[in-house]
Amino acid sequence: MVAIKLTERRALGRFWQSISGRIGLVLTIALLMLAIAAPLLHPYDPTTDRDYLARLVPPSANHLFGTDGLGRDLFTLVWYGIQTSLLISLVAVGFGASIGLVLGLIAGYFRGWLEAIIGWITDIVLAFPSILLAISIVTVTSPSLQSVMIAVAVVQVPIYVRLTRSVVLSLREQEFVEAARALGATSLHILWRHILPASLTPLVVQATLSLGTATLEAAGLGFLGLGAQPPTPELGTLLADAFRGGYSLSSPWTTLFPGLVITLIVLAFNLLGDGLRDAFDPRSR
Repeated sequence: MVAIKLTERRALGRFWQSISGRIGLVLTIALLMLAIAAPLLHPYDPTTDRDYLARLVPPSANHLFGTDGLGRDLFTLVWYGIQTSLLISLVAVGFGASIGLVLGLIAGYFRGWLEAIIGWITDIVLAFPSILLAISIVTVTSPSLQSVMIAVAVVQVPIYVRLTRSVVLSLREQEFVEAARALGATSLHILWRHILPASLTPLVVQATLSLGTATLEAAGLGFLGLGAQPPTPELGTLLADAFRGGYSLSSPWTTLFPGLVITLIVLAFNLLGDGLRDAFDPRSR
């Protein structure tokens, strides 16, 4: 126990020494606070928060990010778009990582025909480009916020299956696992109490990096019209509205601010993931 606490303290110290990790942590916390505060500080009503007489107004004191083609305040839309994008990313990566973790544990520990079947399914899913697979799933299930979450989650599953399996394969023959078997521990007990805790570190790092990827995939689906449907504000959908309306060049703020926020979200998660990777695996520096 003392050794584990000492290792955790060293990892925490390495994380705070990482400039990218600290910047990513600050940005991530700020984005999460913005997402949570959106409905509390500025309730949004899509039926009333528009002014057709103020269409495509450039950024000003009244409209910090300007307005879009429907006269809606772009700052409010982007603010709520952050909430939608983070919700999709967190739920999708959470479900994808959970399913991939379970399948990876089974494949890596029990081996045999279970490993072969799970490996085949994983290889089949990985054979498809992630965005095409997500488009296919959303098309079949009909475009909606829930469909995007499912599609992005399915795309994430094979990543965690392979990562978990590789970690479990290296752990199942370790001395502490052999000792647990010799004492009569069941396979479920060994997986839950010994192998799973030792497998979480690389999975947490991968999950942090996957949040940025999930954000881009959700924005891509929204840009194609397959994401969250109106009137739900979503960053990819805001970009699509500007391009389809034909005012992306004449009113560049309609694409500039949603695009910058998408970049900021991805950057925050990537920097945080890099910091965690440096903290838990100093050899990766």
